[in-house]
Amino acid sequence: MANFYINPNNVVHELPKNNQPKFFMFGVPSYTNLGDQAISLAERKYIEAEFPDYQYIEIVEEDDDAAIPVVKQCITKQDIVAFTGGGNMGNLYLNHERARRKVFSTFTDNLTISFPQSIHFEDNEAGLYEQKLSQEAYQKNPNLVLVARDAQSYHRMQTTFNNKVIFTPDMVLYMKSVNWKFNRNGALFVLRHDSEKVVKKSTIDNIKDILGNERPVKRVDTVLDEPQKITPVTREALFDSELELFSHQEIIITDRWHAMVFSVLTGTPCLLFGNSYGKGKHAYIDWLEHINWVSYTDEEDTERIKQQINAVMEAKTHAYDLIPDFKQLHDLIPHNR
Repeated sequence: MANFYINPNNVVHELPKNNQPKFFMFGVPSYTNLGDQAISLAERKYIEAEFPDYQYIEIVEEDDDAAIPVVKQCITKQDIVAFTGGGNMGNLYLNHERARRKVFSTFTDNLTISFPQSIHFEDNEAGLYEQKLSQEAYQKNPNLVLVARDAQSYHRMQTTFNNKVIFTPDMVLYMKSVNWKFNRNGALFVLRHDSEKVVKKSTIDNIKDILGNERPVKRVDTVLDEPQKITPVTREALFDSELELFSHQEIIITDRWHAMVFSVLTGTPCLLFGNSYGKGKHAYIDWLEHINWVSYTDEEDTERIKQQINAVMEAKTHAYDLIPDFKQLHDLIPHNR
């Protein structure tokens, strides 16, 4: 299947003229968060592999507004509208939430799927105001299905919205694992710089002491400084480069959920710390607690952290299969297979 995504300036000429059902994915990121890029890559691979009868069409988020009237002109009853997954449903990232509202409230006659998300509306005046706006927008679409990627979000979506809610893993956990057998050397700290950051600098310094001076230490983030923009054409090579980076490490220390997911895919020992509202913690408990080489902690006690680091570094990799956990999503999408 062609790697097809919408440029609203010429989409009228490029949209395939056939009777094949279309799967329109809105909100595809161009910003440099590799976790969100990996989600959009996994979504595409999922639809192409599981539902090849659909023509998968991606709409980059900054083109959403321009693409909506174009899609409205050509959409048919058999087509599906979707909005990309992630951890940005709520009022912390309003540009994403506003785009989501517009898509959901526009395509009210088609099956509309909000791909696996975490949700967080703050319990204050601003958060409650934005939540009300989202409730009003989502309620306009009787064909909207929300997919939660952790149990906390599942319950919050159920109590916040009147729409149908289902429960699956983060889409990146659909991706195949890799075993490149590189020699591992060093520790990689993959740490946030944003408003969700809660892990203390003193805790990170203590972990560096635990790991010792003889082991190379590098600090990065899953949000890249370069390039400044990622497209559906360039993202897979960057995703592969990130997996290669992880595959060279002895240990990953992170507060990024997708850094743990990349560690799972590469068999890399990983210790995950929390963020401001628990999305990594709950997703770990729901989907990854049985995987021996990754672990979650809220600890600040150095000795207990040391024990957890030693445990994941000594753990052997083993087979795992999360594909059956996507069954609720699979059953939702009409298909001929």
